[in-house]
Amino acid sequence: MMEIILNGAAHQLTEQQSVAELVAALNLTQQAIAVAVNRSIIARPNWGQHQLQAQDQVDVVRAIGGG
Repeated sequence: MMEIILNGAAHQLTEQQSVAELVAALNLTQQAIAVAVNRSIIARPNWGQHQLQAQDQVDVVRAIGGG
């Protein structure tokens, strides 16, 4: 087990995951979202390569259009 901080709350992962695997596990793959790990935005093309580490602070936010 590994623990990360997801949107401010503790979240358990059964094994090390990439950002893409986390997004899929949260059923957000079809959503317009942005992901930051430790306050750094991870570009969508890099989600599969970015491996999460214990105690990473992960923020997942929905993109909202407007003006």
